[in-house]
Amino acid sequence: MASFLLLADDAKGNFRRERVFRDRTNPLDFLNDQEVIERYRLPRVFIYRLIDMVEADVQRSTGRSHALSTSTQVLVTIRYLSKAAFFSECGDLHGVSRSSVSRAIDSVTRSICNRLNNIHFPSENEASRTKHEFYQIAGFPNVLGAVDGTLVPITAPKDNESVYVCRTGYHAINVQVVADASLRFTNIVCKWPGSTHDAFIFSNSALKTHMEARNDGWLLGDSAYALKRYMMTAKSNPSNEAEENYNLAHSKTRVVVERALGVCKSRFRCIHKSGGMLLFTPAKSVQIITAVFKPHNMCMDIKLPIDGEMCDNDPDQEFSGPQGVIADGAGQTVRQRLIQRFAN
Repeated sequence: MASFLLLADDAKGNFRRERVFRDRTNPLDFLNDQEVIERYRLPRVFIYRLIDMVEADVQRSTGRSHALSTSTQVLVTIRYLSKAAFFSECGDLHGVSRSSVSRAIDSVTRSICNRLNNIHFPSENEASRTKHEFYQIAGFPNVLGAVDGTLVPITAPKDNESVYVCRTGYHAINVQVVADASLRFTNIVCKWPGSTHDAFIFSNSALKTHMEARNDGWLLGDSAYALKRYMMTAKSNPSNEAEENYNLAHSKTRVVVERALGVCKSRFRCIHKSGGMLLFTPAKSVQIITAVFKPHNMCMDIKLPIDGEMCDNDPDQEFSGPQGVIADGAGQTVRQRLIQRFAN
């Protein structure tokens, strides 16, 4: 382990530290493909794509003071995002200090948020393919996406601490997501504290306004959401076979959003409850959460295998339950027509 040498200055009788430069050999230069995946949970080609993407933003303008290279900053960030590793562990592994780890995570995740634009709700031209993929699951027609809320634990903030406490008693950010049949996220709303109800987040989102303006499909939601002409929920207390069949098809189709969250949180353990919590302010936590969902879509686009350790559903889901959600007449009519489709 490197140590500092204290050297006496004869003229002034002061002491100065001799600077120590740690070994920052690029792990990608000597690790084989399997070792890269074991250390970072992502393949080499994926990591190089991220390095190329963020380089213009995070590359230091000078080599003075042994500045961190882009690859080191990206590897440190990926190690933290994928393993929920301590800053000290990330720093020791890559030859940097804990403060440098924090700065690297901030720079790289901010760049990912700005540079990677791959979360898009299906347009009217793309709707046909999306509906077909959902229909293949359980015969539920006209689905544009499955919506749900998920909690990401954070450290207690200094300001407005109480509003971040979720119903199960820990501090969190409540994130609204929409997923498609291929487990990609097509919409995210990441800004609300943990005490905010799922229905409130949706009611105050641009997605609701967008769905009200469209008339070509609907979202699938759980009981936390109000039944609307564009939001189909399960039938409570089904009384006949048609309603039971409808509920079964609804559940099999909507579960894709829970599976997408499960895969994402298992691949990027920093937002998984087992990884502890995000030790940042709410604003920076939002940045990191957003920066996780976007690489998740990259993983799904390149069909990165889902290994056996990854969850099939969201491990941090909290049952919100109805809270002042009111079904409208148009939603009742649409759902009743759908139920009739499942009568046979």
